[in-house]
Amino acid sequence: MTATDHSTDQDVVDTLTTDHREVAELFDQIVASVDPAQRRDLSDSLIAELVRHSVAEEMHVYPAIRDHLPNGQAAVDDDTREHKELEVLMKELEGADASSPEFLQTLGRMRGLFEHHIADEEGSQFALLRAHVPAATLVELKGKVETAKKLAPTRPHPASPNAELFHKTVGPGVGLVDRLRDTLTGRST
Repeated sequence: MTATDHSTDQDVVDTLTTDHREVAELFDQIVASVDPAQRRDLSDSLIAELVRHSVAEEMHVYPAIRDHLPNGQAAVDDDTREHKELEVLMKELEGADASSPEFLQTLGRMRGLFEHHIADEEGSQFALLRAHVPAATLVELKGKVETAKKLAPTRPHPASPNAELFHKTVGPGVGLVDRLRDTLTGRST
């Protein structure tokens, strides 16, 4: 292996795929729980993970998709629309009584949209990223995504733009406020 060969390094695709598995596991745990307090805690964690993941993708992965993949702009537009739909559902879930049928209905709609979204990413976009973006760049993107997730908001903000510039300029402040609110309220994130 040469100094520039990063083929065995973990890259952004590995990180995002791991995120997908962790979120899917949270969905399973919520559905399996019959305790409303546990459902609330798990759903708060689910929401925080999805928000952080989405913001990091929009900041760092979507520009790479747009710049390097065939029909990249169309893919980013579709993915961003799905993120916005997920945010609206997360906001509904956040306000729903965890013991109500509406809670599980909203969770089910969220899960369906999430599964469709990751099927697109894992079914074609991730392979295309690896085919069209240098391995070293994908490893660098992994670090950027991990850093972005640490600073990103933990709550849905569906009225905010889903745009790289917004996330890079305003997002860290919103994230700070969200994490402060989480601490003050004891919210699981």
